[in-house]
Amino acid sequence: MSGIYIHIPFCKQACHYCDFHFSTSLKKKDAMILALAKEIQMRKSEFQDEVVETIYFGGGTPSILDISDLKLLIDTVFSNYNVVDNPEITVEANPDDLTQQRIIELSNNQINRLSIGIQSFFEDDLKMMNRAHNATEARECLEFATHYFDNISIDLIYGIPGMGNEKWLQNIETALSFQIPHISSYALTVEPKTALHTFIQKGIIPQPDDDVAQQHFQLLVDKLEANGFIHYELSNFGKSTYFSKNNSSYWLGKKYIGIGPSAHSYNGISRSWNVSNNTIYLKAIAENKLPSETEVLTITDRYNEYIMTGLRTIWGVSLVRIEKEFGETYLNYLMNQSQKLLLDDLLYIEKGILKPTKKGKFLSDGIASDLFLLNLE
Repeated sequence: MSGIYIHIPFCKQACHYCDFHFSTSLKKKDAMILALAKEIQMRKSEFQDEVVETIYFGGGTPSILDISDLKLLIDTVFSNYNVVDNPEITVEANPDDLTQQRIIELSNNQINRLSIGIQSFFEDDLKMMNRAHNATEARECLEFATHYFDNISIDLIYGIPGMGNEKWLQNIETALSFQIPHISSYALTVEPKTALHTFIQKGIIPQPDDDVAQQHFQLLVDKLEANGFIHYELSNFGKSTYFSKNNSSYWLGKKYIGIGPSAHSYNGISRSWNVSNNTIYLKAIAENKLPSETEVLTITDRYNEYIMTGLRTIWGVSLVRIEKEFGETYLNYLMNQSQKLLLDDLLYIEKGILKPTKKGKFLSDGIASDLFLLNLE
C-alpha cells in the first residue's frame, strides 16, 4: 500500500512559528490547482504496480480551497491510480475555514478525515502565534465537525512561553471534551528566518523553555493514555482504530508520492523533492517537466532513517530486520551504541525490538542521533 501527499501552498496569513512553504497571495491558485492535477497525471507511472491507500492534503492551508478544487484533485488520483475501495482521504483545515456549511460540503464528498490546526484554545496563545482563527472559532468548528465526521485529528502546541502546566492541562481537557479520537501535539520550536525567531532575538517573546516543554509532554502522555489513547508515535496519539494511515506509512517506510511545490517523495530507494517556489513549479509543469531533485539513499542512509522513525513509534527498531536488511556490521554497531542508553534506562529491548522507555520517549530524536552511523561507507 502507498500514499499520495498533495501540498497546497497557500495560507491566509503567516503564523509566526511556521517555516513551511506557502504564499499568502491567492492570485495563482487556479493555475496551481491545474498544475497539481497535471503532476498527478505525469507521475502515474511511478505507481503502476502500487495500490494507493491514502490521499493527504497538506500545506499551507488546504481548507482555503473550494470544494470543487479538492474534488478535481481527488478525481484525478482515482482516474490515474489504482486506489483501494475506502482510502483514507485527509484534509488539513484551519478553524476559521470550517463553518458549518463548509463542513457539510466536505462531508458530502469522499473526504473522510479532517486534521484541524487548533494549536490552542486560548486567545492569547493564538494571537502570539498569529493564527488566523480565534478561540471561539476553535471550539465552534469542533462542535460542527464532530456532527459530520467521525475521524478527526487536532493539532495542539505545548511549550508556549508563559503557558503553565494548569493552562496546558485545560487545553488537553478541552480537546477531550469533544471526544476527538486523534491528537497530534508538538513542542513550539523556533525555526530560523521566522517571525518568532526575530521576536525572541529582540526580546519581545521569551525563549521557549525545554524543561517546561518536557513537563508538558509528560502531562500530555499521562492524560491521554489515561483516556484510552495509544501513544503510537512521538507526537501522535490515537484511539485504537484511529491511527493516521498516512503518517504511519511514512514511519513504516512505505512508498509515497509528494505532489506540489516543496513536496517530498520516497520509493524505498531514493528520495526526491520538488522546488519550493510556486512560479518555478508552475513554469516547469507547463513545460511537462518535474521540478525536482533526487537523492539515492545509501544503505547507511536507510539504516539511519529506520533508526529515527522506528524509535519514534510503538513499533520500535527490529533487531532481526537490522541484521537481515543491513547486515551484521550494522547490528553490532547498533548494539554497541545502545549499551549506555540501555543502562541509563532510556532504551529497552523487548522480544527483539529496541524501544525508548517512558523516560526516553521525549528524547527519542536525540537518542536516535546517538545511534546513527555516519562513516561506514
